[in-house]
Amino acid sequence: MKEKGRAAYYKMLESARQGELIQVRRGLYANIDQLSSSMIDIEAIIPGGILCLWSAWSIHQLTTSMPQAYHVAIKRDRKVVTPSFPSIELHHYTASILEIGVSKMVLEGYNIRIYDIERCVCDAIKFRNKIGIDVCSEIIDNYLTRPERNISKLLDYARQLRVGTILENYLQVKL
Repeated sequence: MKEKGRAAYYKMLESARQGELIQVRRGLYANIDQLSSSMIDIEAIIPGGILCLWSAWSIHQLTTSMPQAYHVAIKRDRKVVTPSFPSIELHHYTASILEIGVSKMVLEGYNIRIYDIERCVCDAIKFRNKIGIDVCSEIIDNYLTRPERNISKLLDYARQLRVGTILENYLQVKL
């Protein structure tokens, strides 16, 4: 807004004071319509953040559960201040496994970074005790019914993420 001039900047601040705009974080404002959509601009709120776990499973249609917050993966030693709204849960990963399976997607007009389907399945297996065996099983079943599945890529990711033997056991039962 500063580029558009001082008058536009003050008009934006007045809109925020009247409640027409909501301050997401310092220097970032959104209107009610933008916040009511199902996607936010993750890159603007958490630069370099990657949608993961429940958020990625929902977008890839691997689970019927709706996420209660946006789940974002960041580097382990990074400090990030999250806004009070929308609800964002941060998941810290080491640099060696953070970038495994990252893809870019345009969703509702926003360019987002998100883990691909195979990485999402591996994450479900990795966190199976936290999310529940039933959710993990649902994710694996939904992945295996897809015609575009890539089992060799899935096994490669599983070995890198140290869940290879567990995945092989699941695949022996399911296939």
